[in-house]
Amino acid sequence: MNIACSPWLKLRETLTPEDRDQIEDLQMRCGRAEPVALKLELDYKLAAALNRPEDSAIRDVNEFLYFDGQRLAGYLGICSFGGPGMLLEATGMVAPEERRRGIFTTLYRLALAEGRRRSSAGMLVLCDRKSDAGRKFIEKIGAAYHHSEYEMVLDRDWEAPDRSKLRGVTLRKATNADAREIAGQDSVYFSDEAPESEAGPGADRPDVPSGEIRLPEEEEKKGFVIWLAERDGRSVGKVNLELGSGSGGIYGLGVKPEFRGRGFGRSILLQAVEKLKEANAKKILLQVAADNAKALNLYTSCGFCETSTMDYFKADL
Repeated sequence: MNIACSPWLKLRETLTPEDRDQIEDLQMRCGRAEPVALKLELDYKLAAALNRPEDSAIRDVNEFLYFDGQRLAGYLGICSFGGPGMLLEATGMVAPEERRRGIFTTLYRLALAEGRRRSSAGMLVLCDRKSDAGRKFIEKIGAAYHHSEYEMVLDRDWEAPDRSKLRGVTLRKATNADAREIAGQDSVYFSDEAPESEAGPGADRPDVPSGEIRLPEEEEKKGFVIWLAERDGRSVGKVNLELGSGSGGIYGLGVKPEFRGRGFGRSILLQAVEKLKEANAKKILLQVAADNAKALNLYTSCGFCETSTMDYFKADL
């Protein structure tokens, strides 16, 4: 096959720096035609690849790249944040001049096959609400609406919080010894069946399968730092912070049900912003479920404003 002029596919478990550069170039080309948000997680994925043990066996395909000759024409990436058997997240794009050739359909079918191989619960396909091309594809595959998230950016000058107003809550960087505690909290905050909370949906689930547990010290190597919120020696919540390319991200913020309504969520948020500022983050963003009024009000009151809406659609495998 003559790669210089023939379409070809690259399927990978992890990204290389060259892959990342080509995907970012494709993202810029797509952005000029349709300025929409894409949740690609490239910095996180590349950090994971660079910290992957050299002797680890390739198990899962997460990156699907479609080339036309030497140029990247389409990309689809999948993420699994909940562990084996959980929903996968899929997002991607096709160069404007390459559309209507079935490129994304090809990538999507490969991703579905990979999801079935992993026995995943299904796939969430992400689409910016303003993307006409994305919504047409969603209609084509018949995926059902699942939920929406707002991306929000800190939009005011920042002053260090008054320590006397932090409700006695402090943040401690998590270690691997905290892994089960973190997994248990995430299952409370982000289960589909959970009631609304200060951070997001969640329901108590005391028994967390070991396959769903992420090790904080391994996550930190990828630029994703997990902090436990503590008060009087007891864990009251958590937050995940990510720093890359000058931007800081706040994710997975939650307060345990028995500690809600005391202002602890605000304390965690203010300290999270402070830590990102100390790490020289020029831009700070977060994501929040669109139907989570408590969290939305908290973030807005602390100076965050909505910049885009990402819709999630569930597709069966």
